[in-house]
Amino acid sequence: MPSPWMPQALKMDIGDHAPCDPEFPAKAIAHITGDLTTTADDPLDLLPFANLKGFFTGSGRGKAPHILWDPFTGAFAQFFPATSRSKAVADKDGGTRTNRAGKVVIQVESLFFPHCRVNGKVFTRLVDTPCRGWDELHAWISSWDVPDVWPMGRPTSLSRNTCPADKWRAQGGWYAHAHVPENDHVDPGSWPEFGSQPPEPPLIEPRFEPFPGASFFETGRKSPVIAAMHGRLVAEDCGRYTSSTAFDVWGAGDVKSYTAWQEKLGFDGAAADGVPGPFSWDRLAVPNV
Repeated sequence: MPSPWMPQALKMDIGDHAPCDPEFPAKAIAHITGDLTTTADDPLDLLPFANLKGFFTGSGRGKAPHILWDPFTGAFAQFFPATSRSKAVADKDGGTRTNRAGKVVIQVESLFFPHCRVNGKVFTRLVDTPCRGWDELHAWISSWDVPDVWPMGRPTSLSRNTCPADKWRAQGGWYAHAHVPENDHVDPGSWPEFGSQPPEPPLIEPRFEPFPGASFFETGRKSPVIAAMHGRLVAEDCGRYTSSTAFDVWGAGDVKSYTAWQEKLGFDGAAADGVPGPFSWDRLAVPNV
């Protein structure tokens, strides 16, 4: 049986579980967080992952999806198990059971809004981002028998195209928030491709970045290894970053976040100085880049 909790996600179980309707085929619903309204002439910085994680475990728990995904760092947080409905779409009493009509109805909120700015670069569409972690997310959702099809078509614009209720109940696959009955949203506007080959299951023994040595972590060092480390620290709830920019450059936010990781492992005093060592690095399990 596939895992109800995505292995790569930080488990943030908010409770209030409720069963899905297994007589209907498995589905996934694609969202963007859409936190801010911007234009090409007036972009804004992307909100930190921790802000949205805090929202969905706090005042926004009544709107929480299964998965919050940061496509810039590959970090994930999960609020409901796959076997429960989540609450990220409107679901009227006596209606089409939008949150439940499937063996699973896995809802994914990508941390993104059009014309968001990250590390000085502006991104208009979700598919323009690095989409870090998409392969892992897709593989986990596919393990729940969600087919690689868009019954209403893959989203390519921020426009509404409501799925008929009988089709919603009868056809499994991926749906945009813009397709879901009883809703009025137009997101996500785009979504990464499934790829030409079926996704492989998650590796039983993932490959990790070897410890690069303490001297590697000097102020201003830019590397995809640091970006991957950033994602893992956030996933371990040790992110102490105040900005989502320069996530691949070693700086003060990395030192504070790595200190939190060392303290989580039980280190204190001079042993929790924010500089990675081989013991803490190996246990962080930074994905191989």
